[in-house]
Amino acid sequence: MIASDDFNDFSATGVDDYHQYFGTPTHDDHVLFELLIVGILQVGLSWQAAASQLPVLRQQMAGLQVEVVAGYDDFDLERLLQAPNVMRNGRKLHAIIQDAQAIVKIQQQYGSFEAYLWAFVAQAPFHMPAPDNELPTQSALGTRVAADLHRHDFTFVGPVVTQMFLLAAGIIQVD
Repeated sequence: MIASDDFNDFSATGVDDYHQYFGTPTHDDHVLFELLIVGILQVGLSWQAAASQLPVLRQQMAGLQVEVVAGYDDFDLERLLQAPNVMRNGRKLHAIIQDAQAIVKIQQQYGSFEAYLWAFVAQAPFHMPAPDNELPTQSALGTRVAADLHRHDFTFVGPVVTQMFLLAAGIIQVD
C-alpha cells in the first residue's frame, strides 16, 4: 500500500496500490515522493509499468526513504542498474536520486515538501473540469509548478509529468 510507513512493503503490486491511491489529497512527504517516482518512471511507459516498480525500488532503495535516497552516489546508481527486477534506465534512476536531493532542500527551506506543493493551491485542492471524462494532461498550474520544481533542481518534471503527479497527489482534482 502507498502509505507513510510502507518502507518494507515489498510484496505489494504497486499497480493496485497506485490506482487506489490516485487522486487522494496527500500531505505526507514519503507518499509524495513515491507518487513523484511513478511520474518519473512513467515517461515513455504506462502508469502500470511505472507503478509496478514501487515495491522493487522500496526493496533496493532503503524503503524509498527520501533522506537515504538523497545520499546515494554513482556507486549506488551502478548497484541499482545491476539489481534484479529494477528498471534499467539510468537516467530515470538518477532522476529519482536527484529529485530526492531536491526534496531534502525543499524540506529545509519550506519545512516539508507537502507545505511547498500545497502552497501553490492555498492548501485546498484545485478543481478543474475533465472534458469527455479524460484526465487533463496539462494545465497552467501544472506548468507553473513544473517550472518552479526545475528552479529547485528537480529533473524529469516537465508539465505533463508534473500534471499527472499533482493529479495523483490530489492537489489537482477533476470534476
